[in-house]
Amino acid sequence: MADKSYLGWPFFEERHRALAAELEIWAKKYASHHDESEDVDAVCRGFVARLGAAGFLGLTVPKDGGGKYDRLDVRSLALAREILAYHHGLADFSFVMQGLGSGPISLFGTPEQKKRWLPGVAEGTRIAALAMSEPDAGSDVGAVSTVAVPDGQGYRLNGVKTWISNGGIADQYTVVARLGDAPGAKGLAIFVVEAGTPGFRVAERIDVIAPHPLGKLEFRDCLIPAGNLIGQPGEGFKIAMSNLDVFRSTVGAAALGFARRALDEALKRVHERKVFDQKLADYQLTQAKIADMATEIDASALLIYRAAWTKDQGAARVTREASMAKMYATEAAQRVIDAAVQLWGGLGVTRGVMVESLYREVRALRIYEGTTEVNKLVIAGQTYAAYAAEQKGQV
Repeated sequence: MADKSYLGWPFFEERHRALAAELEIWAKKYASHHDESEDVDAVCRGFVARLGAAGFLGLTVPKDGGGKYDRLDVRSLALAREILAYHHGLADFSFVMQGLGSGPISLFGTPEQKKRWLPGVAEGTRIAALAMSEPDAGSDVGAVSTVAVPDGQGYRLNGVKTWISNGGIADQYTVVARLGDAPGAKGLAIFVVEAGTPGFRVAERIDVIAPHPLGKLEFRDCLIPAGNLIGQPGEGFKIAMSNLDVFRSTVGAAALGFARRALDEALKRVHERKVFDQKLADYQLTQAKIADMATEIDASALLIYRAAWTKDQGAARVTREASMAKMYATEAAQRVIDAAVQLWGGLGVTRGVMVESLYREVRALRIYEGTTEVNKLVIAGQTYAAYAAEQKGQV
């Protein structure tokens, strides 16, 4: 019964409302089954294949790479994530990783690179991954130590990546590495590494509280063709941040989907459960919780779709807006889901109950693609910069 009135907001066009309706039908048919005993790799491969066959993965790449629109439409990406997350966390995960994993190619690839690596992503026949994080480089991308050294016709790659989504099932990885002697963020570049390349291996799989395909990658004298460099040497940080500019607000959208499902589950529970001869829904303390949950959901949606709309209107960067959306929506979703668990009582912490699954699913969203703390620093930095510019009469 998730609220759909927000689709009437001026952020959306008719094509977005049509997408939401179509995807809702698909999700009810293919993403309503939850069984964590199933092979997580097989589940994700299945979602990618079905999403590709249905045409939804065309949203994750631009038209010149086999996608639906000339450029990535952030509102469509966010809507898709919200709806998929409402029904199944791995459906959302499988969808977004196609876009995030191939985003550097979509945004900065040559026509030849797009034709080579993107159509399979859109069709669901190739699985994409993004390899940025390292044991000592998470939020601080400038601390990346994986090294690429020119070697004849290409580059020799050495290093370790960890916490890599789709690690072990991806067909292609976009890898952030250090190229040249420039310090920090100035010395980075991005390469495409295909699964099976000699010198590249998935060293281990990582088990987390909400099962997802995660892995640790190793590169040992991994020879990459020169044509696998995306953009120019030294542009790696810019490319990575541009990719996050598109996808960071959609993390908030996934959290929003989880939160909407939690509210619906809570409403169902409080209207069914009796405590001291009256419905739990009739208590003022329950009503206060429901009011807080509903308000946080609407506030999250406004921030998310403001950021997405702003980017779709042609803004070069939406760093501040995307960081606000991601930070607030993920933190709010954690609070909403915690409240839902509380309203479910003992059943709320029972394995297999939806709110228990949501409780585990939402936790990672406050960490990846910029922790809450890092996003606060980004927002403050952007706010300070705007203030300084105003003081100088530049605004």
